[in-house]
Amino acid sequence: MEQQTIHVVGHKNPDTDSICSAIAYAYLKNAGQPGPYTPNRAGNINNETNFVLQYFDVEPPAYLEDVNVQMQDIDFRETTGVPDTISIRTAWQLMKEQDVVTLPIVQGGNKLEGLITINDIAKSYMDVFDNRILALARTPIGNLLDVLEGTLICGNPHARIVNGKVLIGAADRNVPEASIEEDDLILVADREENQREAIEQGASCLIVCLNAKISPAIIALAKERQCNIITTYLDTYSAARMINQSIPIKYFMRRSNLVTFQLEDTLDSVKEVMSKLRHRDFPITDAIGNYYGMVSRRNLLAMRRKQVILVDHNERSQAVAGIENAEILEIIDHHRIGTLETINPVYFRNQPVGCTATIIYQMFLEQNVTPPKEIAGLLCSAILSDTLMFRSPTCTPMDESAARQLSRLADIDIETYAMEMFAAGSDLIGKSPEEIFYQDFKTFQIGDTTFGVGQISSMNRQELLSLQEQMHAYLEEGYLSTKCDMIFFVMTNILEEASDMLFYGEQAAQLVTEAFLTEPEGNVCHLPGVVSRKKQIVPLLVSTLQQWES
Repeated sequence: MEQQTIHVVGHKNPDTDSICSAIAYAYLKNAGQPGPYTPNRAGNINNETNFVLQYFDVEPPAYLEDVNVQMQDIDFRETTGVPDTISIRTAWQLMKEQDVVTLPIVQGGNKLEGLITINDIAKSYMDVFDNRILALARTPIGNLLDVLEGTLICGNPHARIVNGKVLIGAADRNVPEASIEEDDLILVADREENQREAIEQGASCLIVCLNAKISPAIIALAKERQCNIITTYLDTYSAARMINQSIPIKYFMRRSNLVTFQLEDTLDSVKEVMSKLRHRDFPITDAIGNYYGMVSRRNLLAMRRKQVILVDHNERSQAVAGIENAEILEIIDHHRIGTLETINPVYFRNQPVGCTATIIYQMFLEQNVTPPKEIAGLLCSAILSDTLMFRSPTCTPMDESAARQLSRLADIDIETYAMEMFAAGSDLIGKSPEEIFYQDFKTFQIGDTTFGVGQISSMNRQELLSLQEQMHAYLEEGYLSTKCDMIFFVMTNILEEASDMLFYGEQAAQLVTEAFLTEPEGNVCHLPGVVSRKKQIVPLLVSTLQQWES
């Protein structure tokens, strides 16, 4: 079994810290070498983060839509598909060898064509009485040779039985002339006159039982009339009984209404389908129909949960979809401890610093690993972003010290670079209100109340003022789309170190009034000196809600 990928991922609507910390921590876990740890993102990358990644020439992490258990995470049976030309007998033998009751039939490389079950084989053996069945099924001569363990004396091993019926001509002294038609298949014994009569009447294939001797004259006549001759050690009764086992499975296989699963299907959706059907086995394909294996209810017990490391968050509402079905291995964060639950004990590192990247740089130092220039640049960028270049009240001496050390490794001037980064991030021109609203939006659960807080930052006062009217008009739509009880949208002026907070919801105005001890004007509240969602906004909202709950 190949080594399972471990996803290092930040929160939804990721900011620079979320993306850069995921990339840097995956690098540290792999110790700079390719490994199972891969950085991912749980949402779109914003302008500021794009600037950072391009500046240091780092590929954006792949998007991780969810971490639900999928079919590709289950140890399903990787049985090989079979061509539709094999005989019923060969299919039966394969089922016995593999201890299965269903065989997948593939064509064109590995495209799933159909299925055949043990019930289909039983039906073919018990219910078929048509003596023209070999022709109807276009049975290959090769299948006859295999089933009868015969030898081809003359003829084409690649030919097929396409016309005629099956007759037994060994019991009579003379095969009745009237009963033989063009292209019939005749079972005979050692009577040369029967053999000759069958060939002259236009038989397409002669099966000579008990390995009876065939004269050169008969062989010559068969070649002249293009008649296949097969000899078998079986007696006529046994050969007649077994001959239907040579029919190709294509004739009996199921082609339509197949219930298949794809590698990307989630375990929950698969269980729902299986609960409504009595099938023992189901084929697994990819999106274009390539066959991969078979799965049964028993295989679902051997699932492998996706393994994840969470950075820059520990709230379930902020985590990638399906986190409740994943195996969380580690959490590296600098926020309040939230609502996530884990299956097993995990490594949980949570420090009261201004940025997750600060913690991860500490871990580089603890493990005596020096980050290369691009990783140092990402970590430094994340700290500058989260601390607003050391202006945020969340910034600690440890954050500033780490950023200055990393800036030297990344060969950047902090002040010049930070201004370029903030300018790139505050370029909101051309974005829709919805894009701006969800650019950095997080939800929180306190008791029975769910609230969401979005935030944008800019160094351009006029830009923020011009956007305020658009965002105010969008609030109701955003409120309905988030399904939160209350929403808040914070527009932060980095240079003035102040924010305007827009809000919507039945009790939002009362919450703002009590939390920030201020009277809002309409649906807007001006908050001088407030720039940090984590330290200055969410804690006040949470504590006020907790007082309401109690």
